[in-house]
Amino acid sequence: MERMPKEFFGKPTLELAEELLGCELIKETEEGVASGYIVETEAYIGAVDKAAHSYDYKRTKRTEVMFGEAGYAYTYVMHTHCLVNVVSGEAGEPEAILIRAVEPVQGIDLMYERRGDKKEKDLTNGPGKLTKALGIVKSDYGHLYGEPPLYIAKGFIPEDISVGPRIGIENSEEARDFPWRFWVTGNKFVSR
Repeated sequence: MERMPKEFFGKPTLELAEELLGCELIKETEEGVASGYIVETEAYIGAVDKAAHSYDYKRTKRTEVMFGEAGYAYTYVMHTHCLVNVVSGEAGEPEAILIRAVEPVQGIDLMYERRGDKKEKDLTNGPGKLTKALGIVKSDYGHLYGEPPLYIAKGFIPEDISVGPRIGIENSEEARDFPWRFWVTGNKFVSR
């Protein structure tokens, strides 16, 4: 498995959000390894994006990692679910890409243990579902994606990619219409 080099993450945010599709997100834990191909992402560009935690350069303890170099994990808890992002953009520009859904690859039995008796497509078809299934936790915050236990590796190149507005950000004025959500067309693990 070929881990993505640090240079891979140095692309503009919207380009990286698309290029992450098909990559394998891997988490090693004491219980075992679980992974999935990334099939859905959403970009957040803090300087201009009212849906971003870092809108207008808002700098808090939670958003601090977004102001650093690309390629680090930005995790946070929302509605009791841990969500995971890839920090993107140039240092000083608070940008990140939410990983919204993955297609299970390794550790599927472990995913069922963590998620309970679900239909296969419901294991990882949402940002909170995939972190629980893979064992990604808030303490993964600030972790460099090139190093275990949380890393991104080469996977497959999608044949077709769809683009549209992001989900669940209704109260973010014009930002709710930005076409910054990317997904592998027709993949059954895409959130909706």
